[in-house]
Amino acid sequence: MALPASRPFYLLVVIFCTTLMVIALYMEHVLGLVPCPLCIIQRVLVILVGIVALIAVLHNPLPTLTGGRRPAARVYAFVLTLFSVLGATVAGRQVWLQHQPADQLPSCLPSLDYMVDVLPLQEIVGLLFSGTADCAKVDWTFLGLSIAEGTLLAFIGLSLFGLVQLFRSTD
Repeated sequence: MALPASRPFYLLVVIFCTTLMVIALYMEHVLGLVPCPLCIIQRVLVILVGIVALIAVLHNPLPTLTGGRRPAARVYAFVLTLFSVLGATVAGRQVWLQHQPADQLPSCLPSLDYMVDVLPLQEIVGLLFSGTADCAKVDWTFLGLSIAEGTLLAFIGLSLFGLVQLFRSTD
């Protein structure tokens, strides 16, 4: 049994990612929650997933070409899955940090502007991905989930969607 056309599903992903970003910006600018480096990386990955889904909606590659998948349909699904898995990895790292004792976490990082001026790119990326005590702070919860835990669930769902799109039947 073939699945229905993927265009409406990609549109739902665009709406979902846009909603996540609106919520993130609301939490930052209205509730006053300052995003940590891992949160910023997660935001970038949500935006990238949304952009890939938007391109897939606009391009709308046909699912079949002489009995096989069109390469563009597979590329969209693969890239969306890749960004989603990266997002789940970063969110998972933050969830792990949140469950560590506070005394075992590194102290705060200098500002991103300072790091860009002083440090090489490779070291900046390493520091951002390592996380700090700021990344382990749980300032807000919904249904018992921290922001990072909710984001992890969102990325897992997006990863599963991407995998379904990647391996879906075209018959």
